[in-house]
Amino acid sequence: MRLLSRFTLATGLLLIAGSAFAATDAPVGTWKTIDDETHQPKSIVEITDNNGELQAKVVKVLNSEEGPNPVCKKCDGARKNQPIEGMTIMWGVTKDDDVWDGGKILDPKTGKVYKVRLKMLDGGQKLDVHGYIGFALLGRSQVWERQP
Repeated sequence: MRLLSRFTLATGLLLIAGSAFAATDAPVGTWKTIDDETHQPKSIVEITDNNGELQAKVVKVLNSEEGPNPVCKKCDGARKNQPIEGMTIMWGVTKDDDVWDGGKILDPKTGKVYKVRLKMLDGGQKLDVHGYIGFALLGRSQVWERQP
């Protein structure tokens, strides 16, 4: 009976550890975006899974050249002059082996939309966000930091 109790406890601990690991091997969660030019924090973004497709929404703008409550002045369509906080800036991203791609990302500063590829770094604590036009070899990357 004692052996069975130990086995059950060990199995339970392994399952808990496995689920904790699984939580950090996907980009779902809250991230601090870091500007690739100034290396300063720009915003807090939440990535969610919507039926297998990832999307990201700006939760809070941390630093803006426009001051508090910036709007997307250079955006087109329904996003034009809308508040950046609360705006969906990434959509349609799906998993492909160890990367997530196939979606789009909006740069609210320029109003431009790019293809996007995401890759986990540092055991899921950082996220390489690569926006590009055409081929993934060309483009720009930012490294976002996971938030608790």
